[in-house]
Amino acid sequence: MLVSEIMLQQTQVDRVVPKYHEFLRRFPTMRRLAAAPVAEVRRLWYPLGYNIRPVRLHAIARETVARYGGRLPDREEALRRLPGVGRYTAGAILSFAYGRDAAVLDTNVRRVLGRVFLGRRRLARVRGEKTFWDLAESLVPHGRGYDFNQALMDFGATWCTPRNPRCAPCPMRSFCACYPYVGSS
Repeated sequence: MLVSEIMLQQTQVDRVVPKYHEFLRRFPTMRRLAAAPVAEVRRLWYPLGYNIRPVRLHAIARETVARYGGRLPDREEALRRLPGVGRYTAGAILSFAYGRDAAVLDTNVRRVLGRVFLGRRRLARVRGEKTFWDLAESLVPHGRGYDFNQALMDFGATWCTPRNPRCAPCPMRSFCACYPYVGSS
């Protein structure tokens, strides 16, 4: 879970998949990753780019082994203290790895929430991410965080796309603040 989240930061899925499998074959556990020389981790990471990510991932593995016995913590505060783990990554780990009702806010989720709940005018006035995080957190249904987050991310990637969203057949069009969609947002 952690490896995929770190690899997918700023990198397209089709580039990540083969490298992800190769990475997990070489480092199947946190302990194996933590024990590896950082240069080897960086070498295996190539050509995904953003080369601070393998260094941070290695540091996370080392700290996880040292402080948590090789298991990622299951509390947001502890996760966010790990190097390079921000609010999104902590929420993704809690939701997808631990089945917790934690919000996630990636580009796709932000776009869906902005269009459906805020609309063009209110969206233009939003400064920062607090509004989106508050909205995302308020929407996660109790006991369904994993499914809800996956669905919202997939919906943003396949229906409510940056260009040419599929508004006419959209199941949310009756309450979407941007329907009918015109232009880009």
